[in-house]
Amino acid sequence: MVFFRSVTALSKLRSRLGQRSSLRDSVRWIQTQTTTDLDLRSQLAELIPEQQERLKKLKADYGKVQLGNITVDMVIGGMRGMTGLLWETSLLDPDEGIRFRGLSIPECQKVLPAAKPGGEPLPEGLLWLLLTGKVPSKEQVDALSKELRTRAVVPAHVYKAIDALPITAHPMTQFTTGVMALQVDSEFQKAYEKGIHKSKYWEPTFEDSLSLIAQVPVVAAYIYRRIFKDGKVRPVNDSLDYGANFSHMLGFDDPIVHELMRLYVTIHSDHEGGNVSAHTGHLVASALSDPYLSYAAALNGLAGPLHGLANQEVLLWIKSVVDEVGENVTTKQLKDYVWKTLKSGKVVPGFGHGVLRKTDPRYTCQREFALKHMPDDPLFQLVSKLYEVVPPILTELGKVKNPWPNVDAHSGVLLNHFGLTEARYFTVLFGVSRSIGIGSQLIWDRALGLPLERPKSVTMESLENFCKKAASS
Repeated sequence: MVFFRSVTALSKLRSRLGQRSSLRDSVRWIQTQTTTDLDLRSQLAELIPEQQERLKKLKADYGKVQLGNITVDMVIGGMRGMTGLLWETSLLDPDEGIRFRGLSIPECQKVLPAAKPGGEPLPEGLLWLLLTGKVPSKEQVDALSKELRTRAVVPAHVYKAIDALPITAHPMTQFTTGVMALQVDSEFQKAYEKGIHKSKYWEPTFEDSLSLIAQVPVVAAYIYRRIFKDGKVRPVNDSLDYGANFSHMLGFDDPIVHELMRLYVTIHSDHEGGNVSAHTGHLVASALSDPYLSYAAALNGLAGPLHGLANQEVLLWIKSVVDEVGENVTTKQLKDYVWKTLKSGKVVPGFGHGVLRKTDPRYTCQREFALKHMPDDPLFQLVSKLYEVVPPILTELGKVKNPWPNVDAHSGVLLNHFGLTEARYFTVLFGVSRSIGIGSQLIWDRALGLPLERPKSVTMESLENFCKKAASS
């Protein structure tokens, strides 16, 4: 079985063919086109046939082309370096970071519609971009925002399912329970049971995905208010956009927090297909599980401390520094604390990444937000010091391929500053955001007819035998 060895290998291939710059320019041109059609579903219906033909041609013309080899290290090392998934909505470059349909985060901040001039991009705009590959107009984003508000209806049985859990249950446990309860109304499941033709699978998947994206902020806000605010629920505000409404339902009406939530949801929405939550969602959906089941499975992956739970761990670790050393920590004291953490067999949360080899652009844009709105915050200043202290120490260790901060290194400090101090809840915010990326790709999975995922596994004995045979031949 042969895969791309890495994104770098793919980049080299494009360079050899002399197509890299022209391809990027053409993609960028396509992305910045707009249309007056306000209906997202009709836009997709026009795009899908040409993309289906594109995939057929790709398979027919290049299906047997070998693009790299799998090593034993890759097999036993978490499949690092293998490229074995088709994921249309975003691509992660080790040096540049994430690109959403070819657009970097700074580019998205420039071209996607915002709630106000110079403001952060509206998540609805990113959803449109991920699904269509085109930058939407403000009118299209407003229409989509209105549609999501009409879909943001959560049945009573969902709240009952959540309420059946102890209030002490982790917020992610409650969140996944709520999503599973939403599955009762899955349009895909109903259509499949009635015998829908596979060429139409994308249509009920679209309905489920958009409803899911609309519903999860309501469920997530309910859980937050249930655990931390005596159960006093705040309803959807029909005048607010997706990010601002989520902030409002949580209980935060400061316009700056609305902007923060728009930024947070946008940059956490998608990070190509190989991370645990995205891959899990794709894997489960490949069995034709509906979007609710697939997304719930993805959330359980996101809840792991090596993935989405890391944003919780970062703030707790930073607060542990303050508790032991104080807010006015010196560089030496901070270095000593970092070494103490590492020598105890723990990691410094918020640093390193499985693919990135430079500072995460998602960290950078959050830092810019902090410099604009909260430059004197003590925890933000501590995060800035960590940026100077931690990478050289991790480099000195010699075991870390990427010593630079990732998205989790900053998000908790921003939320904490504006009053969302409950670190145990942070991964739920991540989960709400990730519904946009996972939901978008699931629609394309069904539209393109992607098959059941079934890689080959091996035993240590079979690896040993294979390697011995290869060495002797």
